[in-house]
Amino acid sequence: MAQETETIEMDRRAATASAASDHERAKGRSLKSLVMLWPYARQHKFTVAAAAVFLLLGTVISLTIPLLFGGAVDAGFSGDVRTEDMIAAINRNFFLVFIAAVTLGGVSALRFYFVSRFGERIAADLRRDLYGHMLALSPRFHSTMRSGEAVSRLTADISLIENFLGSSASLATRTLLNTTGALIAMLVVNWQLGLALLVIIPVAIVPIMLVGRVIRGLSNQTQSALAEAGAEAAETLDAIELVQAYGQGETRRQRFTSAVEQTFRAALKRNRVRAWMMLLVSVLAFGGITVVLWLGARAVAMDAMSGGDLTAMVLYALYAGSGFGMLGEVYGEVMRAAGAADRAANVLTAEPDISSPPMPQAMTEPAAGALTFDNITFAYDHDDQAALRNFSLDVMPGEFVALVGPSGAGKSTVFRLALRLFDPQSGVIRLDGVSSRAADLNTWRRQFAYAPQESALFTGTAAENIGFGAPGADEAALLKAADMAEAQEFLEARGGLDAQLGQKGRSLSGGQRQRIALARALARDAPVLLLDEATSALDSESEAAVKRAISKAAKGRTTLVIAHRLSTVRMANRIIVMDDGAIVEEGTHDQLVARGGLYARLAELQFAETA
Repeated sequence: MAQETETIEMDRRAATASAASDHERAKGRSLKSLVMLWPYARQHKFTVAAAAVFLLLGTVISLTIPLLFGGAVDAGFSGDVRTEDMIAAINRNFFLVFIAAVTLGGVSALRFYFVSRFGERIAADLRRDLYGHMLALSPRFHSTMRSGEAVSRLTADISLIENFLGSSASLATRTLLNTTGALIAMLVVNWQLGLALLVIIPVAIVPIMLVGRVIRGLSNQTQSALAEAGAEAAETLDAIELVQAYGQGETRRQRFTSAVEQTFRAALKRNRVRAWMMLLVSVLAFGGITVVLWLGARAVAMDAMSGGDLTAMVLYALYAGSGFGMLGEVYGEVMRAAGAADRAANVLTAEPDISSPPMPQAMTEPAAGALTFDNITFAYDHDDQAALRNFSLDVMPGEFVALVGPSGAGKSTVFRLALRLFDPQSGVIRLDGVSSRAADLNTWRRQFAYAPQESALFTGTAAENIGFGAPGADEAALLKAADMAEAQEFLEARGGLDAQLGQKGRSLSGGQRQRIALARALARDAPVLLLDEATSALDSESEAAVKRAISKAAKGRTTLVIAHRLSTVRMANRIIVMDDGAIVEEGTHDQLVARGGLYARLAELQFAETA
């Protein structure tokens, strides 16, 4: 499979370069990427409406408090009323301030609940859809993305979006409303001073918008670096036994440290820009407000406005000034969320290259099992050498066919195309006369049971792994499959079907994992059985047992086996010899040995190895 591995790697590099190009283009976009969240928000109108009501109510109460304070100040400096009336007015105004503050606290708590609930709900929905879409994308797409990076998009990126929806967006909206309301109130209280403050706004806003775009690009870099670090850790921990066996722990630690330091440097650069932006906004905003309040103090000294109005102006100016500072900080968070939304959108907008047609052709279930490859040409990358060239093969229902040949001959590619994990560039694959492209994808794949060369097991029990492809199978069916695969004996020693197999089945030996994978294929009870090197990790005794299991499982169903060991090949009704993506020989074992071709040489080499 060296050639196939090489073509997949080339495809990975090309697609990675394309993804990097998309990433660079994404930096130039603005907040448009956040528009992808709108369809999710529309599904929760009640929560959004409740949050908006409490947000507006809180803003109104907050803007009322400065007026109440101003009234209290004016009441305290009223020289033409009795002391008792003055104290009563002060008490009344401060009591109203207290009531407003308590009410504001309750309203803010309700706003926080609904906004947080909204953020959590959208994040859950987005994670669900993102993961579901990843599962629908073909192996070609996944070969371009490291597993740790995919997990980062599901966790870290969505967490940024959740923080934006559940906190930053609400904070930005509340700050914007308070700041706008404060400016309007200042115009009402004293239009000259309010107008002077309005002149300052563009001076403070322009730097926020310009620097914010820079922050967004740096946020993308930080998230990409974080995903790279996560991918590095995931790959190392997934192969921890190999890493330790080869003494590569320190090397891998250094690689992870390098990735973490890259993340730190990117984050530090982003935070440095944010700090400068916050400083600039603070100087411009509060500097301007100070000038305005200086003018207000002079107006009070000249009896042009009351002390209460000045008090209200001071509080409104603080609202506006802190609002500008807060907007500068929140804008950075919004930019981070926009970067995360970009990365999520890159996955959600990726079109699956393998999908069902709009009007699929009906198939008989279960299928009879007549499998045809008609003049197939396929390359993992369009610019690479073809893995299959003009490949044609007819497999009759119930026939047992073995595929043999050197590594890189294209044997595993035949299985991938049969399962429609990839589509050929030319030619047609048919099952009972129905083209793979014309059939419903799930219906097509239900006709196949597959045991790959690398036994992919999941963390969980033996029953969960064996029944993975047959969710409706009962205990008797699972036990039968385990017995046929010669797995029941070692499972009983571990507790039967309830036995925990450990993470990815690592508590089992290689041969035991392969037998569990074989049992999983047998439990599916599909009309077409695909076995890729099903006995490669077994000792002689286990191989003989699995050979009997394969012989039993092949009865009544179409079976294709990729095998090098002659003990498995001899069982086949027909042997297909492949080399360089094409069929070079075909026949029984005896016929092929007598011809003295490629099969005979492979057989001779195997005999020499076992001698």
